[in-house]
Amino acid sequence: MNGKHVKRDDPRVREQREPGSDAPGRSGRRGMERLGDLLPDAARQLGLEDELELAAAMTAWQRIVAERIPAAVGACRIVAFSQGLVTIEVDEPIVAQELRLRSPELMSALRSAVRSPVRQLRVTVRHV
Repeated sequence: MNGKHVKRDDPRVREQREPGSDAPGRSGRRGMERLGDLLPDAARQLGLEDELELAAAMTAWQRIVAERIPAAVGACRIVAFSQGLVTIEVDEPIVAQELRLRSPELMSALRSAVRSPVRQLRVTVRHV
């Protein structure tokens, strides 16, 4: 390339690139992957799959409640998620009643947001 600037689409540049590489001279490197796509496999290898799923469910739950029952934001939280049973802790009985009444809708939304099956919501009132 004789010290001159070569355009990116110049065939001489493409010939120097490794297959699957975006840049010349970077052989053996993998393409970029999203961290969120890598976490499930890493968590499984470390034995943290259940904790990762719980964290994903907690995040999804906060979003679902904010969208569907704004008055309950901050007054309810997922405290356990195991074998399809999601345990929700609430601060007030009135919030528990609302969640129980709307549990089919909330379970459907949660099922769409997490990988593990959601079979039941158990709502408990926190005793202070």
